Amino acid sequence: MPSSKPLEGKVAVITGASRGIGLAIANRMGQMGAKLSICARDPQKLETATNQLRTVASSLFAAPVDVTRRDQIATFVQYTQKNLGPIDILVNNAGIGWFGPAHEATEQIWDSILDTNLKSVFLVSAAIVPGMIEHKTGHIINISSLAGKNTFKNGGVYCASKWGLMGLTGCMAEDLRQYGIRVSVICPGSVATDFSPHTGKDPAKMLQPEDIAHAVEMLVTQSQQSFISEVLIRPTAKP
Repeated sequence: MPSSKPLEGKVAVITGASRGIGLAIANRMGQMGAKLSICARDPQKLETATNQLRTVASSLFAAPVDVTRRDQIATFVQYTQKNLGPIDILVNNAGIGWFGPAHEATEQIWDSILDTNLKSVFLVSAAIVPGMIEHKTGHIINISSLAGKNTFKNGGVYCASKWGLMGLTGCMAEDLRQYGIRVSVICPGSVATDFSPHTGKDPAKMLQPEDIAHAVEMLVTQSQQSFISEVLIRPTAKP
């Protein structure tokens, strides 16, 4: 029989884990036995999430971190490795949205979206990958979006960040597979969270955060000789 705790002893880092998709992923991985290290920008929301996750996780470390800041990432990663052990799984989930005509976006908006959705993946991965290479194992999962494969009105800045993430993920996968490190990307459609406005859509017909957590569970429980490089998730009925 498969173990009810397939990630027991494994260390999983999840960014943007204080709510929505990130919290659902952390909750699922805690249930699977993983030792959790989570971060988010908002200390209050992070504290609420931490209290919830303590009921499912065997070990848990949480810290307010701006994942666009290399120094804060380094401190977070070093503490995780020292206190929980080598990092086996990284879920780059942190992300923000802005929706409007690209020509109306300010430079500040552009920098904020690209730094959070794309640069952060580069920074966090760069801090964790050397340890994975040393141990010849690891799994990195980047949470992108169907906006990384499709264009739509008012999506220019957001799509740019997610299309960039798709390219980065694919190249990371080729760079790291020789070390036994698997890099995957999940592209959900509209998810029922407070991430972005869903005017006119029925939340009951939208994807739920737990749907994304289910996909992560599938990825991290694959046999070691293979990896699923890309997962697209759509609701059964259009919201």
